[in-house]
Amino acid sequence: MSQQPITPELLSMVDAIARHGSFARAARELGKVPSAVTYAIRKLEDGLDVLLFDRSGHRAQLTPAGETLLHEGRHVLQSLDELAYRVKRVATGWEVELRIAVSAVLPWQPLYEIIEDFRIAGPGTTLRFSSEVLSGIWDALGSGRADLIIGADAAGSPPGNAFRSQAMGQTQFAFCVAPHHPLAGLNRPLLPADISAYCAVVVADTSRDLPTRTRGLLNQQPLIVMPNMEGKIEAQMRGLGCGYLPLTLAAPYITQGRLVVCPVDGGVSLDENVVYAWQARQPGAGLAWWLERLKSPKLCESLLGLGA
Repeated sequence: MSQQPITPELLSMVDAIARHGSFARAARELGKVPSAVTYAIRKLEDGLDVLLFDRSGHRAQLTPAGETLLHEGRHVLQSLDELAYRVKRVATGWEVELRIAVSAVLPWQPLYEIIEDFRIAGPGTTLRFSSEVLSGIWDALGSGRADLIIGADAAGSPPGNAFRSQAMGQTQFAFCVAPHHPLAGLNRPLLPADISAYCAVVVADTSRDLPTRTRGLLNQQPLIVMPNMEGKIEAQMRGLGCGYLPLTLAAPYITQGRLVVCPVDGGVSLDENVVYAWQARQPGAGLAWWLERLKSPKLCESLLGLGA
């Protein structure tokens, strides 16, 4: 039997070249000299008797055959990573990597002490955090991008029993503007017509597969879309727009007078009952450790801005 020309290393090379559009930049990422990468790809093309890259232009472009190899090869690389992950977990009980998605409406400060404690308990496990917005946090769990999600809206959970969850409490929202924003000077409950006249500041839903949602927006209202909740709060404090903010993050600025809470006439409550949730399969040692810490009422109160 002839030797198979495709190897994981070569698949990683093809992936790097495709992302950078350059053999030289891919070589830098991979810690190799460009000639070694060029030689390896040419040898792979000879072994498969196909052309994987069109080198005639300024950028190295995948041919249709190269596109197929890259698409299927990424699945192979992911499968190999998952195999290594399972082998390591069987051997030690601890995950190689634990992925935790945190709702963008929660403060990070209460988590830092927990992270520090985990580094002592599970020093071999990499912690990978992400901040997710609206449906994005359930999407992260359902798609496998996260092993644990913290602060998800219980009402937004997708159908199915592929996960388990535990209640944390409730997050509260308020319609806020800067003290110098025109809406702050009306001194009465705001009507939809009042709000729609001004720009809304939002953070986009981070969902990739589940239907995206919005929170507290009016039709045809002009928008400023910020990359994170910190940017949204800062934009509203500068008077660039208005919108609902989680009191978990906005309360200090309201106390300082940098934000003003405006009552909304007939406004629908945006308060959410939130949970932490995890995959239904037997948790590894790292996930089990986090689940035990999240049982603490004090921790959940701190995350929801209810602590002393």
